[in-house]
Amino acid sequence: MERTLSIIKPDGVAKGLIGEVIKRFESADLKIAAMKMIHMSKKEAEGFYAVHQGKAFYGSLTDFMSAGPCVVMILEGLQAIAKNRELMGATNPKDALPGTIRREFASNIERNIVHGSDAPETAVFEIGYFFSALEICG
Repeated sequence: MERTLSIIKPDGVAKGLIGEVIKRFESADLKIAAMKMIHMSKKEAEGFYAVHQGKAFYGSLTDFMSAGPCVVMILEGLQAIAKNRELMGATNPKDALPGTIRREFASNIERNIVHGSDAPETAVFEIGYFFSALEICG
């Protein structure tokens, strides 16, 4: 059993895709172990994406992620990280496979509907950034 963090980004929330995204996760045998809607401050977004600090897209990414509410959740299941990333599709929706969340709903590489942890170590940091142990069921 593995856990990963998933975020429905502000564009996904604004487009009314929360239910659609969750349905896809659950249909792929990913269980939601925790979930909440938040509105990150710019500082919180900068902390979450600190790994990208200094990159050209860092400012616009953190502006975007703090522009509206997000849904953060912990997904749990066999190979949850790989399964979530497969469902999301490539970061750039133009490169994402047909049927993936990003290919079907994303506007561009930055406004790409969802975020998911890319490795077990990343998942541990990201889950801990948004959730306490008391908030996790499973």
